[in-house]
Amino acid sequence: MNMISESMDVIVIGAGQAGLACGWHLRQQNLRFLILDAESRPGGNWRNYYDSLRLFSPAAYSSLPGMRFPAHAKHYPLRDEVVRYLEQYADVFQLPIRQHTRVERVRREDGLFLLRTSDGQHFRSKALIVCTGGFNRPFIPDIPGLESFRGKCLHSADYRNAEGFRDQRVVVIGAANSAVQIAHELAQVSRVVLATRESVRFFPQKILGVDFHAWLKWTGVENTRWLNDQGTPVLDDGTYRSAIKHGLFERKPMFTHVTSTGVTWADGERAEADSLVFATGFRPNLGCLAGLHMADDKSLTQRNGEAEHLPGLYFVGLPKQRNFASATLRGVGPDVAHIIPSLMRFIQK
Repeated sequence: MNMISESMDVIVIGAGQAGLACGWHLRQQNLRFLILDAESRPGGNWRNYYDSLRLFSPAAYSSLPGMRFPAHAKHYPLRDEVVRYLEQYADVFQLPIRQHTRVERVRREDGLFLLRTSDGQHFRSKALIVCTGGFNRPFIPDIPGLESFRGKCLHSADYRNAEGFRDQRVVVIGAANSAVQIAHELAQVSRVVLATRESVRFFPQKILGVDFHAWLKWTGVENTRWLNDQGTPVLDDGTYRSAIKHGLFERKPMFTHVTSTGVTWADGERAEADSLVFATGFRPNLGCLAGLHMADDKSLTQRNGEAEHLPGLYFVGLPKQRNFASATLRGVGPDVAHIIPSLMRFIQK
């Protein structure tokens, strides 16, 4: 089918936390909008994370606009609780989401954004908000010899639980929250080394009984880009630091090479490994916007969510887009609110 849909005021790409927050704000403006999402259900990449994932922020700091997270304020939600919350959010506000609709290409023509999906559908809109997020394109660093490794090699995006790793020698790569949490989980059933480029920086989950995120809010630090919202420092109630101290798993400086059967550490020592698990972060997924690139490649540069060289193009959900909280549940709502005045002026021209 090759059909042009009714022209919208705004199209949002992605129905994860950022896209859903956009939907709520666009509802308040009575705009004609549509959310296009490649997945089968709302919620973005949350349901694809490892089984035991627990938020590092309590429920009090884990809500989208218009609907509080349904848990005690001090409870740290699990992955599945977040997924249920996001699905309920889309349902409660009856957001117009077109599932199984992957945007393949976007171009600009006659003042409109024209979108083509992988199944041949076409959509158009005055403004476009890209919410494909910063957490669905896994990044694995280029390490000499990695292609020769004969064991299991995977990114944390593909890790689910410790099943299948029992009695293995596992190297987990990364120094942020996910890396430490996965290393700790695997260490219950296997021999684990955590490889990091720098020492792991721990920070207490609570200070004087008050959660780290409350301190960020009270001090105003969450409104800056000083910290990394992808997980450093590692928030710890003492569990992880104690695990390393007492040898449940070992932390070593990053290896320099990968062999067919293991790794070579910085001091030249070789070690056998059955599995390598890379908890090395993600990169923004903006491939569908390749058709918007200008000759000087500046068309996709953005400032606080607004494309600097392409009016009508906006972004929500990118790490450090405006501040520390930008790619978090509590941060996407304020980031959408920030771009709404500009978006409304553009549409009303």
